[in-house]
Amino acid sequence: MTENSTRRPNFSNIPQNGLNRNLNLLNIKPTTAKKLVIKNLKSEPKLPDDYREQTWEKLKSAVLAIQQSKPNQYSLEELYQAVENMCNHKMAPTLYQKLYNLVENHVSHNIEQFLAESMDRFLFLKKMNDTWLAHCNQMIMIRSIFLYLDRTYVLQNPNISSIWDMGLELFSKYILLNTLVQTRVVEGLLMLIEKERQGDKVDRTLLKSLLRMLTDLQIYDKAFEQKFLQSTERLYAAEGQRLMQELEVAHYLAHVDKRINEENERVLHYLDSGTKYQLIHTVEKQLLSEHVTNILQKGLDQLLSENRITDLTLFYQLLSRVKNGLTELCTAFNAYIKKRGRTIVIDPEKDKTMVQELLDFKDCMDNVVIVCFNKNEKFGNSLKEAFEHFINQRTNKPAELIAKFVDSKLRAGNKEATEEELERLLDKIMVLFRFIHGKDVFEAFYKKDLAKRLLVGKSASVDAEKSMLSKLKQECGGGFTSKLEGMFKDMELSKDINVAFKQHFTINTRNLSPVDMTVNILTMGYWPTYQAMDVTLPDQMVKFQDIFKDFYLSKHSGLESYNGNPLWASFKTGPKELVVSLFQTLVILVFNKYNEVSFDYIKAATNIEDGELRRTLQSLACGKARVLIKIPKGREIEDNDKFKFNNDFTNKLFRIKINQIQMKETTEEQKATEERVFQDRQYQIDAAIVRIMKMRKTLSHNLLISELYLQLKFPVKPADLKKRIESLIDRDYMERDKDNPNQYNYVA
Repeated sequence: MTENSTRRPNFSNIPQNGLNRNLNLLNIKPTTAKKLVIKNLKSEPKLPDDYREQTWEKLKSAVLAIQQSKPNQYSLEELYQAVENMCNHKMAPTLYQKLYNLVENHVSHNIEQFLAESMDRFLFLKKMNDTWLAHCNQMIMIRSIFLYLDRTYVLQNPNISSIWDMGLELFSKYILLNTLVQTRVVEGLLMLIEKERQGDKVDRTLLKSLLRMLTDLQIYDKAFEQKFLQSTERLYAAEGQRLMQELEVAHYLAHVDKRINEENERVLHYLDSGTKYQLIHTVEKQLLSEHVTNILQKGLDQLLSENRITDLTLFYQLLSRVKNGLTELCTAFNAYIKKRGRTIVIDPEKDKTMVQELLDFKDCMDNVVIVCFNKNEKFGNSLKEAFEHFINQRTNKPAELIAKFVDSKLRAGNKEATEEELERLLDKIMVLFRFIHGKDVFEAFYKKDLAKRLLVGKSASVDAEKSMLSKLKQECGGGFTSKLEGMFKDMELSKDINVAFKQHFTINTRNLSPVDMTVNILTMGYWPTYQAMDVTLPDQMVKFQDIFKDFYLSKHSGLESYNGNPLWASFKTGPKELVVSLFQTLVILVFNKYNEVSFDYIKAATNIEDGELRRTLQSLACGKARVLIKIPKGREIEDNDKFKFNNDFTNKLFRIKINQIQMKETTEEQKATEERVFQDRQYQIDAAIVRIMKMRKTLSHNLLISELYLQLKFPVKPADLKKRIESLIDRDYMERDKDNPNQYNYVA
């Protein structure tokens, strides 16, 4: 072939516009089209007569080599091509059946090794696992050879199993569906799991592999799971009964928690995930649900009384897993609070520490609800209900003691707490106050103690006093605190009047030597009622009293009360200013005339009541600032005692306040306060009955009682209400209906 004949056209000579000006297009002639003729083959291609047998023998030898773990003489590509050729020549059904028979024959022979009775359980399981893993590997390799068959013939025939599924079905049919073999496998698995539960170390990889085998063969549920759950139930039922007798509740709960965690780990490591719910439910039922009542009765009270936070947290977490577990825990929690609280409230010997114990108990239970019970609202409400129940088991006393506790904290000299701590304490006290039904009892005692603090100047902090007043007002309304607020207004008004009186005294009484005198002006309705006490005042004090009375009455009308007086006293070390009460002033002034006097003389000279005089002398002769000397020495004041002015008295301060010795509340005073509360309640009941009847005009007895219980804010018995109704009928405020004696009519 010449160079010219092989040369291709050179299109690079064509200009960019695609035309060659020297080319005469008109002279180009079209060439004639050539025809392509396809002829039939002279004869069809045929496979060799022995192709099927030869090819199968080749494939069979490869499969047997895989099953016997021997080297294969044919390449994978060659074997794959052979399968493809057979499938393309319509030999797929025959090929599939031959492969099925070959695999079936191999699997059926494998069962013989598992029928020996003398084999150890663990060795049996290990051999079964080895056989299973080998079978899986073999089927993977066989499938890779027969992949074309799997993807054509098998896919086109839905009734035929894939090669992998065929291997699983045959393994299941000949090995695991054999009753003896299956029983041995399941019992061996249960034995290993039981050993692990007893604390022995087992081969978890073996367990995981065999259980995965059961899952893959789709017999996990029927063959294993049911028996496993039954054995679990038996184990934990026996264990629960035994350990409930042997262990303390805290240790028992820790054991239950450990068991639940262990079973969760088993699911994570080798059990099927579908078993988890039933397994954990079985454990919870046998170790918790069956013993909830015993656990609560045996251990809750102890854990709460010892404030074992960690154990109580676990208690709550475990019972939250059980149906109605938290409900029963809440009921038991409520019962414990009522029982424990009642022991604090009912015992009169604990009156001195009752309020502090209640505060500590409330703090402790609040902490349990917040930390251990996950701030569960149901438990918080149960706590409040329990406190309200037991604190009112003893009528009036808790209210009285809470008022006195507040007094002890607000009184001057209480250095236990800072202002912030005192504020927090008052908030806690208000929580207890809310639980009290007889709030009027609290008011009566609080009012009496507040009056003492204000009049004697014993209040630790005006801010704290007003803070407490604000809390009471917020809780009970302005009507509850109106008198208490009036007492503060009186004290502020008294300060202004004393300032005005000093100015008046300076201007209008220049002929008299000045005196520092403090007078409190009190509104009678606001303050507690005090018994009048006549004393003998020195002439000079009487003169000043008259001057103040004239000054006050010229501007106001009302009642005055004398309070503390600064008194100048001369000692060897120099003069001192003594801030003393009226009674202390009267006693000290006796020593202006005499250096030494007897008790009887002081009593006659001052006319102070006996008990009050003894307390006054104690404050002057037996306290910290001893401006008098008692003869003989001693704490108690006797009738034969004598007193002498202490000229050798020393103190680094110039202005010295000598505190009065407060008389402890007597039983008579306490009963008088309670009687006033009772009387006030009678008035409130009468007023409520008249109010209701005036609005309704006619009302049945039961409806009237119901209305009264809604309106009255203190506890009252039906018998007491009936007495008040009878009293109002007698006083013609209402009458019984003539036709129906159980109905009342309002009398206008």
